[in-house]
Amino acid sequence: MVFSLLLITSCSTNWPQFRGSESNMVATGTNLPDQWGDSLNIKWTYNIVGTGWSSPIVWGDKVFISSAFAEKKSAPVELPHPPPPPAPIKSGTAPVTGQNPPPPPAPQVEDKSYLNDIYRWEVTCVDLKTGKELWKQVAFKGSPRIKSHNGNGYASETPVTDGKRVYVSFGMTGLFCYDLDGKLLWQKDLGFFDTLNGWGTGSSPVVYNEILYLQIDNEVSSFIVALDAATGEQKWKVERPEKTTYSTPIIWKNNSRTELVTTGKMARSYDLTTGKVLWEMKMAGDMSIPSPVGTAEYLYIGNSGGPKSKGSLYSLKAGAEGDITPADSISGNKSIQWSFPLAGTSNPSPLLYNGLIYLVGGRGEFNCIDAATGKLVYEKKVTGSAACWSTPWEYNDKIYFYDEKGVTHIIKAGNEFEELPTNKLSDKFWTSVAITDNGYLFKGVERLYCAGK
Repeated sequence: MVFSLLLITSCSTNWPQFRGSESNMVATGTNLPDQWGDSLNIKWTYNIVGTGWSSPIVWGDKVFISSAFAEKKSAPVELPHPPPPPAPIKSGTAPVTGQNPPPPPAPQVEDKSYLNDIYRWEVTCVDLKTGKELWKQVAFKGSPRIKSHNGNGYASETPVTDGKRVYVSFGMTGLFCYDLDGKLLWQKDLGFFDTLNGWGTGSSPVVYNEILYLQIDNEVSSFIVALDAATGEQKWKVERPEKTTYSTPIIWKNNSRTELVTTGKMARSYDLTTGKVLWEMKMAGDMSIPSPVGTAEYLYIGNSGGPKSKGSLYSLKAGAEGDITPADSISGNKSIQWSFPLAGTSNPSPLLYNGLIYLVGGRGEFNCIDAATGKLVYEKKVTGSAACWSTPWEYNDKIYFYDEKGVTHIIKAGNEFEELPTNKLSDKFWTSVAITDNGYLFKGVERLYCAGK
């Protein structure tokens, strides 16, 4: 039974989770289009009601998406401005006797208008061949439990499926499990906690061998939890000494073992059955947003940079144990192949293909790094790129990524930087693509697009 399930999961038709079945964004289809546009190679579109930066997933002939629709949106509370500072005393002027000290600063007022909003959190299933809606379920209707940035929203976690059930996390709103026909099997409340600056959540669930894993990092009480995929019952739960992160964990199948890897200020690996920390490493970088990518021998992992810094990237060897944080130098560290603290890792996750790592920056910066040595192959800026949030992918020896304005930039894979003609869809995109045997699924703000020949 396990063997047959593995055969099904490896089928290239399926795209069961964020970044695909192997979490690597390498397309295995054989008949994907090179060109597409609003009226070119678009098989169908599906109008989206609601918002959400979660990516689509595919199992067989079914496409699953999640979204949050605002039925009632309150106007933000206008916060009081702090009083102006007292006028400075002119030089040579004696202070007035008995002058009152300046008043204390006004207490900080938090905007909690979101508690009066009403949202409808929805899960939708669409036919892959026709774009026809097969079913839609309202997972929850009510007020948000935490604040979220307008640029994030309340449906940024990508669903995951094992071919038997679909698991949909709506962050602090709750976790919902459906069968493939839309029947609610179970739901779980994992609590709600404030996030950094009220920006909201974004880490997606992963499932492996009948266990569902979720990384719940926040400003109050971070943890990682393993649940029975069939029932939602807790298998284990481990506290994490981390604050808010947005990276999705990965199941890393390597030559030594299979493990659950997470990022943060510390990268950590967990035993899948017990939650025991196998290894950990302090990382550079400002924000934990991109997810790692791995092979049987090495893991490539890093954090994104900030306004004044470039993101980090490390190559770790399989089989690490304990604290592998490098000292002043990685010389003599048997667990780290190389480190590149200024690699240029940003919000998109790294793409590994044919011994090269491709990194897309927030404004179309494009870096290529040798995976064996960590040496920079080239550093370029892609012509005319708008802001980039989604992860690049590979197909037919070409590297693809699209910016938020719907322009897909195409770079020839290899040691030499070469830009190829672009494609364009008239929508806004932050989500990552889902890829089937013969088509792409792009989820914009207005529509879900199926591109194919």
